[in-house]
Amino acid sequence: MFRFKISTRTLVNGALSFLALAAIIALFFAYRGHARIAAPRLPISIEHLPYYAFCSFDRMLAAYFLALVFSIVYGMAAARGGIYERVMIPAIDIAQSVPVVGFFPAAVYFFVALANGSRFGVEMAAVFLIFTSQAWNMALGVFEAVKTIPADSAEALDAFGARGWLKFKRLLLPACMPKLVYNSILSWVAGWYFLIACEIITVGPANYHLPGLGSFLMDAANRGDKADLIAGLLALLAIIVAMDTIVWQPLSSWAEKFKYEFAASSGPAASLGMFDALAGIGPAVTRMLRLILVPPLRAISSAIERIPRVRILSAEASNRAARIARNTVIAIVVFFSGWAIAAGLLALARTLAQPWPADVRLIPSAIVASTIRMILAYLISLAWTLPVALAAGESPRFNRILSPVAEIIGSMPATALFPLIVLFVIRVTGGMNLASILLILTGMQWYLLFNLLAGINQVPEDLKEAARAFGLSRFARWRKLTIPAVMPSLITGSITAWGGGWNALILSEYFVYQGHTYEVLGLGALLDAATYKTGNGVMILLSLLSMIAVVIMLNRLIWRRLYDIATERYRLDY
Repeated sequence: MFRFKISTRTLVNGALSFLALAAIIALFFAYRGHARIAAPRLPISIEHLPYYAFCSFDRMLAAYFLALVFSIVYGMAAARGGIYERVMIPAIDIAQSVPVVGFFPAAVYFFVALANGSRFGVEMAAVFLIFTSQAWNMALGVFEAVKTIPADSAEALDAFGARGWLKFKRLLLPACMPKLVYNSILSWVAGWYFLIACEIITVGPANYHLPGLGSFLMDAANRGDKADLIAGLLALLAIIVAMDTIVWQPLSSWAEKFKYEFAASSGPAASLGMFDALAGIGPAVTRMLRLILVPPLRAISSAIERIPRVRILSAEASNRAARIARNTVIAIVVFFSGWAIAAGLLALARTLAQPWPADVRLIPSAIVASTIRMILAYLISLAWTLPVALAAGESPRFNRILSPVAEIIGSMPATALFPLIVLFVIRVTGGMNLASILLILTGMQWYLLFNLLAGINQVPEDLKEAARAFGLSRFARWRKLTIPAVMPSLITGSITAWGGGWNALILSEYFVYQGHTYEVLGLGALLDAATYKTGNGVMILLSLLSMIAVVIMLNRLIWRRLYDIATERYRLDY
């Protein structure tokens, strides 16, 4: 039975996590004033739209490759368990819940300020901000995939003495492929959704608009130019459809090869779409590359052979050298982490010693209001995504249609919804509460849907056929097989959905449309007002710390416990 008992260890770990993160954030804000941001306004016109689309796609691609490498390394390290899991998973839970604007100080200081406000520094800052909207759910997906590997598979590989690279290549990476593909689609959806916040870096009165679809759409929305807004959305739609056709659908079919099955599958091989069309030129390309690359590689190899041989260390000396190197790296990491936390605590004390703005008194009521909106948006998301995902598991045709449609709809930036929200929701209801919940919904529901689809597609066909053979009804199959099998994915999707929801607060509780500001009391509105209007560092810091405190409490008391139960009780074993 699941008991909500709060242990002293949970409280201590939560307090230490909050204090360490507060110190690091305060350190960013302490150096924020040293940045000098150039603020040129680039011409916004529809004839430059192809160039804007090219710039945005390049930033998304660069951020995605960084997120892919990060997620594989981080997720597999955390899945080792022990101290790795206890430290790394809470850190990523919190990081995914910090809104994009919460990373502005880091982006400003480490990239913009170090490059003296040049275009290159701002481009790096934008890629970093897009990375923060893509990486966390991919890392959690890798972590879940490794933690739920059937014990028999891991034991069989260990029995053959597979270690290191061989284990990574034959077991760990293949086990992550389905989750990586679905979470990669989700990461691109999240990146497009938050593109505006990533291409318009604002700190108080200073701002930098990068050329891209995000800044183009925001400018069109602020001017109320519906023609430019539609043109920008059509350009974004064209990129999304092309990516889905050329990349994601073939990769989704290819990832089906890595499903766990209890017996060999007798079904026909899935089509790889564009990959099949490109397969014909594969041998020709291989021969051409061999003709070009083999001669210089042979020359390099012969040159290496002529280098005098050095004496190889003994096994004992090699182990001793490896231990020294490992201990040196650990010492360096501990030293710099300790320095950062100590300097951050000093910066935190100095920042909080400054006069607090009057809006601080609104934070407790803002926490309650934002949390209620998050709960309502989550319940609405769960109410429609779970039945739809279950239906997709029953119908392969519906499954093939659902994923690209969800990808297209989920990638639409929130600015595309502003006219509909203003015209129909706010004017009809007379307030912003319903509009805010709907906008949180747009940033939350897709995390649930794509994680559920990934989990349902991992259910072995053998078990489905066995359930049908026993004459179980559709609802009985869902209750006895499908829902228990997707519980780890459901909890992972819930964790990332709440992270996406906290991120969406910056768009849902405060937005500007045609020169008019629409806002409602909440943490997102307080954070936005402090970031974009007043630039008050104390208010930004207090709003972020309040949000982080709520996130830590929810993760420690609810989500982590549910996740541990799901991965242990509902893992797929032979």
